[in-house]
Amino acid sequence: MAPGRMYDGFVPGRHLIDSYGAGGFRFAEMSHRGSILALPSGIKAWEVTSPAEFSLDAFAPVLAEAAEIDVLLVGTGREAAALPEALRRRFKDAGIGVDAMQTGAAARTYNILAAENRKVAAALVAVP
Repeated sequence: MAPGRMYDGFVPGRHLIDSYGAGGFRFAEMSHRGSILALPSGIKAWEVTSPAEFSLDAFAPVLAEAAEIDVLLVGTGREAAALPEALRRRFKDAGIGVDAMQTGAAARTYNILAAENRKVAAALVAVP
């Protein structure tokens, strides 16, 4: 696979988020419209469009990589929103600390922690 190319909604490897807005993100010398999961294995397209869609199924890819994640940053869009308590408990049981905030703040915080080689992941809802 060529660097920066998305295959089946997946770009392998750890990449910083170059920018966000206009309904998507720039990373790995490419742009993607829609929400993303930035996981230890790579960046994946994420079907979620709002915090109302947060569910165990939506976060299954994160939980599948729990052994490689200490902190999950959840970007909830333009407005901050709380995660459902059942999700918070599930992440705690998996050993993952979780922090929900506006998408911009989550993307910036992800970049800082990733640059420090921390075991961080991000679930980022795209903002218009």
